[in-house]
Amino acid sequence: MAGRSLDDYARLTREDPVPVLPEFRTEPGATEAGPDLRRSELHRSLADPVLDTMNFLNEVTHRYPDAISFAPGRPYDGFFDTERIFAYLRTYLDQLEAQGRSRDEIRTAMYQYGPTAGQIRDIVADSLHVDEDIDVPAESIVITVGAQEAMLLVLRALFRGPDDVLLVASPCYVGITGAARLLDVSVTAVAEREDGLACADVEAAIRRERAAGRRPRAVYVVPDHSNPSGTTMDAASRAALLELAEHHGILVIEDSPYRWVSPGTPLPTLKSLDRSRTVVHLGSFAKTVFPGARVGFVVADQSVADDTGRIGLLADELAKIKSMVTVNTSSLSQAAVAGALLSAAGRISELNAEPAAHYGQAMSSTLRRLDLRLPAARRAELGVRWNEPTGGFFLTVHVPFPADNAALTRSAQDFGVIWTPMNYFYPQGGGLDSLRLSTSYLTDADIEEGIDRLARFIEAYSAQAR
Repeated sequence: MAGRSLDDYARLTREDPVPVLPEFRTEPGATEAGPDLRRSELHRSLADPVLDTMNFLNEVTHRYPDAISFAPGRPYDGFFDTERIFAYLRTYLDQLEAQGRSRDEIRTAMYQYGPTAGQIRDIVADSLHVDEDIDVPAESIVITVGAQEAMLLVLRALFRGPDDVLLVASPCYVGITGAARLLDVSVTAVAEREDGLACADVEAAIRRERAAGRRPRAVYVVPDHSNPSGTTMDAASRAALLELAEHHGILVIEDSPYRWVSPGTPLPTLKSLDRSRTVVHLGSFAKTVFPGARVGFVVADQSVADDTGRIGLLADELAKIKSMVTVNTSSLSQAAVAGALLSAAGRISELNAEPAAHYGQAMSSTLRRLDLRLPAARRAELGVRWNEPTGGFFLTVHVPFPADNAALTRSAQDFGVIWTPMNYFYPQGGGLDSLRLSTSYLTDADIEEGIDRLARFIEAYSAQAR
C-alpha cells in the first residue's frame, strides 16, 4: 500500500489523534525528478484527516482478519437472498406492464439513461405517505446514488458563499462533514449532550455565528439512533427544533437511515411534523433494502423563485446539480428497490420487521454482555461508561485513556477486537476518550466473544492509564 504503513498510523498520539493522508513518495510511475503532482496544489480537503478514516479502518481490518470487528455500520448479511433481487425486479417490471407500458418502453426504462430526478419517485412518495405520514408530491423527490449524493446535492444548492455556515452535532456522521469540506462549506460544531442535541445549544450557535457576520444556513441532524453516538431526539426536542429553525429562518437537514432497522414504533420524523417547509429530508434504502443498490433520496419541497418571479421546487435545482454529477441513478438499482417497496405495499416497516427485531436483539445482547463483563462497580472503578440506545446500529463507550489509532491498532493486534475511534466524528476536535461500537453486522456468538475481548482490552489499557 502506498503511503503510511499501519505502524505509522499506530504512532499517532493524543496530539495527533486521526490519520493524515500519506505524503507523496516516489512510486512506480513517478520520475526521478520528483512527483508529477503535489498535494499542496490539489484541493485542500484532500489533506483533511476525515477523508482518510475509512482507509485506516480498512487497513486494520485487512491486517488482522481474525479480529472481531465492531467497526462497520453495515446490515447483517443473513437477511440477504440473491434470488430475491430477481423477484424484486420482476415485481417492478410487472408493475410497469400493468400500467400499460409497452415492451419497448419497459426495455428503455431498464437499459437507457433515465430521468435525472429518478423514475421511481411516485413509489417512494407512496411509501413515505403510508409509512411516515409524509405527504409530498413525487415532483419534490430526487432519487440519488445513496444518501451521500443527496447530502452533496443539498449542500451545493444551499451554500452559496464563504459566510454560509452548516451547523452539525459534535460528534457527527463523517459523510456530511466530508461532503462539506469537499465543497468548501464552513461547518460549526454544536456539542451534543448525553441525551442528544439540545435546542438551546443550537440557538446559541446561531446567535454566535450571526454576531460574527456569518449566516447559519442549515442544521444537520440524525434524530433517530444517530451515527455515531446512538442518541435519539425526544418528541419535545423535535418540536422545539422545528420552532427554532422557523423562527431563525434556517433549514433543517434531516437524515433518517436507522428508523426502520430499530424495534418498536419510531417517533415521527421532523418532516412529517413540518408545516412550513423547513425540513429537507434525506432517506436511504441502504439499511432497509440492501446497500449494494446505492439508492437514496431527498425530499426538497421548498419553493424557489428565480429572477423572473417563476416559482419552482428546490428538488428541481437539485436535479440540475445531479445532472452534472451522476447524470441519473442506476435504473436497475431503482427497479430493485421499487420492487421491494411494492412487495410490501410501500411499508418499509413491514419489509424490515424481522431485521429490526434482529438489530434490536443485537444491541440488547451487546449491552448485556458489557454489563456482565464490566459490572457497575468494576466500571466505576475503571472510569468506564456507555450509553444504552434503544435501536439503531451504534453505541458509545467512554474510557479513561486515549481511544486513538494507536490504541485501536493494539486492540486489534493484541486482543483481537476492532472498534472505531470516536474522535473521527468530532469536526472541531474532541472525543479522544470514546469509542464507537457497531452491533449490526455480527452474530450473537461474535458479539459475546468480541465484548469479552474488548473488556480485556479496556481493563488492560485502563490499568496503564492510572
